[in-house]
Amino acid sequence: METAEFLQALQTEGRLLAAAAEEAGTDAKVPTCPGWQVRDLLRHTGAVHRWAAAFVAEQLTEGRPPAEPADLDGAELVAWYRDSHRHLVGTLAGASPDVECFAFLPAPSPLAFWARRQAHETAVHRVDAESARGGGPTGVTPEFATDGIDELLRGFHARSRSRVRTPEPRVLRVRAEDTGAVWTVRLSPEPPVTTRDASGAAECELSGPAEQLYLALWNRAPLPNATGDRALATLWREASAI
Repeated sequence: METAEFLQALQTEGRLLAAAAEEAGTDAKVPTCPGWQVRDLLRHTGAVHRWAAAFVAEQLTEGRPPAEPADLDGAELVAWYRDSHRHLVGTLAGASPDVECFAFLPAPSPLAFWARRQAHETAVHRVDAESARGGGPTGVTPEFATDGIDELLRGFHARSRSRVRTPEPRVLRVRAEDTGAVWTVRLSPEPPVTTRDASGAAECELSGPAEQLYLALWNRAPLPNATGDRALATLWREASAI
C-alpha cells in the first residue's frame, strides 16, 4: 500500500473511532481492552496522534514518550480527540516525502512509517471503541488487513521486547486465505523471526480471512482456525500483547 492509501485509511478510521466513542460515552467499558473505559482509549489514542505528529512536524530524531491529558472528559475529551486526529492527518498530508525524523520500525521513509503505523494504530483502537459501543466492528479491506499482519509479525515482533518466545525452536505459520499471503514465524528463546513465505514445516498453522487474522493477532477477536499444535496458538494469545 502507498502512503496516500494509509492516510485515507487513517482519516476514515479516526472519524469512525470518534463517532463510536461519542455514542458509547466516556464511562463505557472497553471489552477488548480489559480495565479500560472509553476515556482511557481516547486519551491514549489522541496522545499517540499528537506524539506522532510532533516527530514529523518538528523533525525530531530521537524518541520520547507521549503525554496524555489528565483533565479532559466527556464531550470535551471527544472534541480533543477529534482535534488530535485532524492535526495528525494534516501534518502527515502536508509533510515533505523526504522528511527526516524518528521512526521505530523499518520503512521506505519516516513519512511512510508514520502514515502506516498510525493507520493501523487507529484501526485497532477504532475496533476497541466499537466494542464499547456494541455491535460488530466496521470492516477493513483484505489488503489493509494483510499489511497490518505484516507490520505486526515482521515489525513489532521482530523487536527485542517481543515476549512470544519458546525454550526450544518452534515454527508457527499464518495464512490469509483470501489474499494468499503466508508468513512463517520461527520461535526460539530470542525474538521471533518471520519471513513472508511458507518455507519448511510448521507445527501449527493459523488460517482464515485476512481481516479475521488481523483482529485475532492483535487480540481483538478469537483466533481463527488452528491446525497442529494449538499450544503455539495459546502462546500467541497469552504473550503477544504490545
